[in-house]
Amino acid sequence: MSKRRSTPLKNPEIKGHHCTTDVRLGKLSMVPFFRALSRQELQKVEEKFSANHFSRGDVIYLQNERATLLRVLVHGKVKLIRHTLEGKDVLLDMLNPGEFFGSLRALGDEVYTDTAITQTDACILSIGLGEFRSILEENPVVALAVLDITADRLHSSREHIRRLTTLSVEKRIANILITLCTKFGEDSKYGMLLQLPLSRKDLADMAGTSAETASRIMSQFQQDGIIKTGRRWVAVSNPALLKKMAEE
Repeated sequence: MSKRRSTPLKNPEIKGHHCTTDVRLGKLSMVPFFRALSRQELQKVEEKFSANHFSRGDVIYLQNERATLLRVLVHGKVKLIRHTLEGKDVLLDMLNPGEFFGSLRALGDEVYTDTAITQTDACILSIGLGEFRSILEENPVVALAVLDITADRLHSSREHIRRLTTLSVEKRIANILITLCTKFGEDSKYGMLLQLPLSRKDLADMAGTSAETASRIMSQFQQDGIIKTGRRWVAVSNPALLKKMAEE
């Protein structure tokens, strides 16, 4: 009998304590909308959210569905995908606990502009338009933050499109790995381990290329001593060389 392949990734199994009130407050305080709120104000905000658990691979919502809920990731990993007119999937982002996703009319979206899928088991907070409006009315500082963050999201979307249309595939993948290191990197014996399950298709969708091309480039990166890989995991063993490749 063959041995089961091991992975250095942590097991993000959901247990009850992951969505306690203290944990919810901690993750909500990381959301840009709410960073300026006091503990007491944040507690009132937390009461307006509801919590739900999702299993790995669950579709949370689909692109072009009516935008009815703003969500905050408390535990686990979520990826955001955009489906193009050509029938391709573009991986827009991978989310860490404390990040928000989804949308509401108050944020300028009538429909969801992406599809959200869990990469691991996840605990997610959600809030509807009525409750979110009451937060804006009670906390003007949140309303001002919403305007700034909406503008930032538009800029980030344009920058993502620019990279897909102007950079070579090698540079795109190098930049993606650098970005993922910033969000998910963790020191390990393999180097800077990306603490999330990452397939070649995920990388291909994020870089706007084919899985075969992404696999070829990742294999070359590994031969060059830039990364180490296993089944659905990646570690950057030479960050300096990766950064040089991204900038050249």
